[in-house]
Amino acid sequence: MIEDNKEDLSSESDIIEPSYIDSEGRELYEHFRFVADKGQTLLRVDKFLVDRMEKTSRNRIQQAADAGCLLVNGKPVKSSYKVKPEDVVSIVMDRPRYDFEIIAEDIPLNIVYEDADLMVVDKPAGLVVHPGHGNYHGTLVNALAWHFKDNPDYDVNDPRMGLVHRIDKDTSGLLVVAKTPEAKTSLGEQFFNKTTRREYVAVVWGSFPEPEGTITGDIARNPRNRLQMTVTDEPGVGKHAVTHYTQIEDLGYVSVVKCRLETGRTHQIRVHMKYKGHPLFNDERYGGDEILRGTTFAKYRRFVQNCMEICSRQALHARTLGFRHPRTGEELNFESPIPEDMTLLIQKWRDYSKGMMEEKI
Repeated sequence: MIEDNKEDLSSESDIIEPSYIDSEGRELYEHFRFVADKGQTLLRVDKFLVDRMEKTSRNRIQQAADAGCLLVNGKPVKSSYKVKPEDVVSIVMDRPRYDFEIIAEDIPLNIVYEDADLMVVDKPAGLVVHPGHGNYHGTLVNALAWHFKDNPDYDVNDPRMGLVHRIDKDTSGLLVVAKTPEAKTSLGEQFFNKTTRREYVAVVWGSFPEPEGTITGDIARNPRNRLQMTVTDEPGVGKHAVTHYTQIEDLGYVSVVKCRLETGRTHQIRVHMKYKGHPLFNDERYGGDEILRGTTFAKYRRFVQNCMEICSRQALHARTLGFRHPRTGEELNFESPIPEDMTLLIQKWRDYSKGMMEEKI
């Protein structure tokens, strides 16, 4: 596709809003924007762009058009489209823009699987995925740059390869990295078409009246807090989102749940669980870092505080990832063990719940 033009990318401490949502629900971010003059003569859009962009070939512009990433007045066009006066021509991509070159950093990676086409990594909690404002170093992308530093075919700054999806900084778990443009295209289509398999484990406040359910609610930026997303019923504002959940364990004041994503919106599980009245345990952004269930006794408050020290982030783990191999067509499935902090948290609540039951006997 096209080189991006080095503009700002916010970190995961902020929420990055896409510029466009295409007909398949893909979130696309504007990387280039040109406005044709009032006196513009009819000219093919690929020729129009090649005259205005450095280090970009006509072939790469045509590839962008074939991928649905070349827009005129907000709508996808073919490379043969004739630019008219005052047309707004944009190049969009599936990730925000970087405003700097990615620096390779020797950061350990837990590589679950790797071949010539892709790599699956198990990200620890606390590791930011993309560099951006406030997080220019020490990210997963910086680690990938180091891992691939001796691979002449992999350019970490090339948006045609790299991370296919994202998870939040303080969420742990599995991510897939495309090592070729063809792999990223194939994997991207699988995510867009909802044929991938993604399952998360979370600890949430409260118990569910039904052990299984589906949460459907459009997600948009919270107008009262720009760092949060929220469920909205305002037409045309939010993006369609569906989360299927199963309660694995009822531990009294908290529950362990399994969540299967049908869509992949920003903070989707965190937002949907709060919407249902069950914020993730210790999720500071969405109110889960307060005592939302239980007693007012000082001993209980100390217990919860101790739990929050054990798992000092939102209790969410991307446990399962499955997809079709982009070249061979083989079905691949990966599972990541629940990390130690969440394992200890769950066991502590099990012990507490068992103690409560014994007191009632």
